[in-house]
Amino acid sequence: MILGSASPRRKEILQFFTIPFTTVPSHFDEEQIPFLGSAHDYVTLLAESKAKCLTTQFPEEIIVCADTVVYLEGKVYNKPKDKAEAEKFLEELSGKWHEVVTGVCIAKGPEIYCEAESTKILFNTLSKSQIEQYLTHFAYSDKAGGYAIQQGGGIIVSKIEGCYYNVMGLPLNTLSKLLASFDIDLWKHLKIF
Repeated sequence: MILGSASPRRKEILQFFTIPFTTVPSHFDEEQIPFLGSAHDYVTLLAESKAKCLTTQFPEEIIVCADTVVYLEGKVYNKPKDKAEAEKFLEELSGKWHEVVTGVCIAKGPEIYCEAESTKILFNTLSKSQIEQYLTHFAYSDKAGGYAIQQGGGIIVSKIEGCYYNVMGLPLNTLSKLLASFDIDLWKHLKIF
C-alpha cells in the first residue's frame, strides 16, 4: 500500500494497523483545483487528483490519499502561507463552530473510491495573546486552518462533534469503508499496543 501524503499525522494513523505501507507524497499541484463552494466536493477532488497522480507510478499498489480543509461560512482555510495568515485564520475561527472536512481516495489502477467526512469544531474565544502563544508553541504551517487538535494544540477546542481522526487528517471510519472496497478489513489488521 502507498500512502500518498507527507503528513506525519496520516502516517501515524495508518501505523495503528499492521498493513505495511510506503509513504510517497503526491506531487499533484493543488492550485489547479479551484474552490467552487462545496468543501466536500473540493477535498474529494483534491484527494482523487493526488491518487490519480500516483496510480500511473504504482499501477499495482493500493493508493491512499487525503486532503483536509477547514470550512466556515463559505470559505475554505487551507494551510496558512505565513504566520500572519495563521493569525488571521485563528482570529476568524475564534469562538465559532466550523467544519473540518477531509476527502479520502483509495485507488488501484483504474479502480477509484472516494468519500468526504466532516467534523464540527467549536473554538474557545481566543485573545490576541492566546493566539500569539499558540502560534509560538505549535507548528501551524502544514495544517489546514493553522491549527492542530492533537497534544496540547487541543487547548483552543471547546467542543468536537464527529471523528477526532478526521481533524488529524485521516478519518478512520471512512478509511475502513473505502479499503473494504479492495477486500481489506481494518478490523483484521489492528495492531497490539
